[in-house]
Amino acid sequence: MAGPEPEEMYAHVEEEGKRRLSRPPLELASTSLVAGFDVVFGIVALAIVQHELGHVAGSIAFGIAFVFIVVGSSELFTENFFVPLAAVRRDDRGTWVKLAELWTLSPLLNVLGGSILIVVLSSHGVLPEGTGATIVELGRDIDDNGVLTAFLSAVAAGALITLMTWMVEGMREVGVRIAAAWIAGALLALGSFNHVIVVTLELIFGERYGADFGWGDIGTNFVVAAVGNLVGGVLFVTLTRTGQARAGRS
Repeated sequence: MAGPEPEEMYAHVEEEGKRRLSRPPLELASTSLVAGFDVVFGIVALAIVQHELGHVAGSIAFGIAFVFIVVGSSELFTENFFVPLAAVRRDDRGTWVKLAELWTLSPLLNVLGGSILIVVLSSHGVLPEGTGATIVELGRDIDDNGVLTAFLSAVAAGALITLMTWMVEGMREVGVRIAAAWIAGALLALGSFNHVIVVTLELIFGERYGADFGWGDIGTNFVVAAVGNLVGGVLFVTLTRTGQARAGRS
């Protein structure tokens, strides 16, 4: 059975973008905080399974984070490169203000929500033995990257998750949405791509377990990853898929 045409998918994305840009700040704040929780549960699944079965199995387990986000309708910063941009109007200043609000509040609240849960989960005895060591190892692998490597990895992460958003928001079937979210999450972890929220929370988790990188390293990577994610999401996916859909309309 053939899926919807690109222009039909784009219409669904545009409709969802209008909804996101019209929400009050309280709704944005609550959905963004919850998305941080979802990511942390994915990191925990990744660390526990990787400790027992290796990186490939751990990456597959991490995919549940994006399933939680999609099914639970929570709000991850990198989901907002395509969807709200589809609804922004050049001559409507209000939509640009709402987009700026979305891009400012969602990443900060994603990290805040995840950090609150990290404090709880990293308390002594809460997680199985060996989980903390695996989280520290994940953080060190990220911290070892140079700025250029971190940026290019972030470009890939932004493109991947924006592609996921295109498929999730453009399709109506729940099973397809779940599959797309899980596959994208697993691939993100498998490639250890520099997703600004996932990696920031991994680094904070690692710092809680005594890793030797500091808050300056975490902050630097946050900025590099955010810019790279934005470049990958907007240039590699948003513009190309928008052009594809508009070509189909003409």
